[in-house]
Amino acid sequence: MKKFLIIAGLIVSSCSEASTPDPIPNPDVTTQDPGPVGEVNYFGQLKVTDGKLTNSEGTAVMLRGVSFGWHNWWPRFYNTSAVKWLKNDWNANVVRAAMGVDPADAYLENPEFAIEKIKAVVDAAIAENMYVIIDWHSHDLYPAQAKDFFIEMAKTYGDKPHVIYELFNEPDYETWEEVKVYSEEIISEIRKHDPDNLILVGSPTWSQDIHLVAQNPILDQENIMYVLHFYAATHKDYLRERAEKAYQAGLPLFVTECAGMEATGDGPIDTSSWNTWLSWMESRKISWAAWSIADKNETCSMLFPAASSEGNWTGSQIKPWGEVVKKALKKNLD
Repeated sequence: MKKFLIIAGLIVSSCSEASTPDPIPNPDVTTQDPGPVGEVNYFGQLKVTDGKLTNSEGTAVMLRGVSFGWHNWWPRFYNTSAVKWLKNDWNANVVRAAMGVDPADAYLENPEFAIEKIKAVVDAAIAENMYVIIDWHSHDLYPAQAKDFFIEMAKTYGDKPHVIYELFNEPDYETWEEVKVYSEEIISEIRKHDPDNLILVGSPTWSQDIHLVAQNPILDQENIMYVLHFYAATHKDYLRERAEKAYQAGLPLFVTECAGMEATGDGPIDTSSWNTWLSWMESRKISWAAWSIADKNETCSMLFPAASSEGNWTGSQIKPWGEVVKKALKKNLD
């Protein structure tokens, strides 16, 4: 599921780290029982104001939710009922539709099926007044194909404030200069049809090199944020310190993929590290989506194979990581 790289003895995957000049809230906060569950918040048109995600009045807001697994491997969950369940039972106000690009039977081989699955999730989220991330889920550059795809998405959904575009899930070995040029070209095409919806830009080394972005951000564009990914058992203080520096410099951050285990997507859940990351995001109002709604035999897949395709998941059908994420979502409503 995840790619990873070993550099100077460190396993590197999809995020970055940051220093914490402000005190981190109690990292055990998410181990408490969830508080009262209320209506999931919908904030209308989102915008980026002074490095923060805000509503149209400029008040800082926060999205919290989950990412579906790759559409080409877990298409059974890409449906209206699953989206409704994630809102009504898990209290997610954002879902991420992770459209696989280059594996077998993914977008490059079967674009009609890919678009069908993505639209099913997007249409359901709009109907439920949730936000939805349209994720170009790739590790490599396909600029021509990405441009065509995002033009179609912007033409279809450019008038829907629920929609968020994620241009490049996890660049791996590309330089920031390459990713920046690619992103600027795609942004230009999207803005011809959608002048104001949120756009998310990835960074090298599986969306961890946020420090490179902070040194040379995209200029003259509104309502863009930069993607940060982390896997808490692998990515600890060094990546959070890196992200914190970028945040303090005013770089708008959005964690579109995160989880509590190793960067491989497997291994034990590091509860302490996950809670520290969660507290950091909550204290800075950095939005997040946890990985993933899938039933693969790995720690980061939230469901067992016996789980229904359409929600209504019982406790026995939800894996431990799914329970951790569900608890965090039910507790942390604005």
